[in-house]
Amino acid sequence: MKKLKAPIQWVEQFKIIFFIFFSAITNAVALNNFFIPANVYASGITGVAQLMSDAMRDFLQFKVEVGILILLFNIPIAIIGWIKIGRRFTLYSFISSLLISVFMLILPVKALTPDPIMNALFGGVIAGLGIGFALKYGFSTGGMDIISMVLAKTTGKTIGTLMMAINVMIVIIAGFLYGWEYAFYTLLSIYVVTKVIDAIHTSHQKITAMIVTQDPQAIVSSIHSKLIRGITVIPAKGAFSQTDRSVLMTVITRYEMYDLEQAVREADAAAFVNFMQTTKVLGEFWNSDQQKKWKKQDNHV
Repeated sequence: MKKLKAPIQWVEQFKIIFFIFFSAITNAVALNNFFIPANVYASGITGVAQLMSDAMRDFLQFKVEVGILILLFNIPIAIIGWIKIGRRFTLYSFISSLLISVFMLILPVKALTPDPIMNALFGGVIAGLGIGFALKYGFSTGGMDIISMVLAKTTGKTIGTLMMAINVMIVIIAGFLYGWEYAFYTLLSIYVVTKVIDAIHTSHQKITAMIVTQDPQAIVSSIHSKLIRGITVIPAKGAFSQTDRSVLMTVITRYEMYDLEQAVREADAAAFVNFMQTTKVLGEFWNSDQQKKWKKQDNHV
């Protein structure tokens, strides 16, 4: 098993590096070739950066590139993420946002179609691909995803209301600046991005994982080496084979899916894993501070 872990880890690292560049290029293309030329706005921090760039150009006669504003916004967000949620996710996410800014400065801002609806649709699909695969492989493109993870890990709550408020603000300001038809195009692009992300990753903030395995202790140890989550072990038996098995049940956040998948794969490649939407959790669902406290106590035992 130990001999196999090193090649698997190298393959996973290569995938992560590939998708960091993939997400950066796709987001830069979506912005420079679809959204920006058509006055269609992205969601979250990127959309705010677009609005600020346009407002400074139109009202202050001072042009600041969208890519530079995206980077400036992500620096303080990355610092908060580094402190609150750990280095791996934050580092990969910041590198991704940095590369988005670099590619946006390199690639020309040029419309590939004059049709704003086509720009909203295809820009949304391309941006959604980049963001979706980033989340699937355990990082993000920066901005609101890091803020969302900070809140999820420190308070256990989500930022759905905040995200909605920011996106509504983007849509309204876009309507005032360029006409309400562009506000509708922006709504369309945000909807498409969300649907593509849902198809690749998940929109659910909390997820229940059901793991069927013949080696429960190995998987429990592997998961606890990466995540501090409670796991319930349920005795089970295969209906067809009549083989004794165990079902492990745990609730995680959407940002912990990648780490859990890797932990299960490393411990038991034959394990069956089913992820399900979790609407509400009653009882203890530890935030990052509680996890750190438990780790310290465990290390002193």
